[in-house]
Amino acid sequence: MTFAGLDAVAVKAALDGCSAADSFEYKKFFGACGLSAKSADEIKAAFRVIDQDESGFIEEEELKLFLQNFSASARALTDKETAAFLAAGDSDGDGKIGIDEFAALVKA
Repeated sequence: MTFAGLDAVAVKAALDGCSAADSFEYKKFFGACGLSAKSADEIKAAFRVIDQDESGFIEEEELKLFLQNFSASARALTDKETAAFLAAGDSDGDGKIGIDEFAALVKA
């Protein structure tokens, strides 16, 4: 599943740019796929796709599978990438990323 409004070619290029283990950089990825240029409502819609269990938060296991939301054939993030991504987005230290934290991370 891909997010509505994102260019498929840009998403593929963004995924190709982080196909090697430990090559994922969230700022680079959000810019390359075009998500960082989207409206607040579009970013919230993307959050809801990533929040697989609909808990209102993106937890570590959902982050690990982050790239697969963009393409089913994409790799899982490594433990190192997942930890860095979570640390960058979890501004309140609760161990998960809320919708406002996600929006701030995308726009960072």
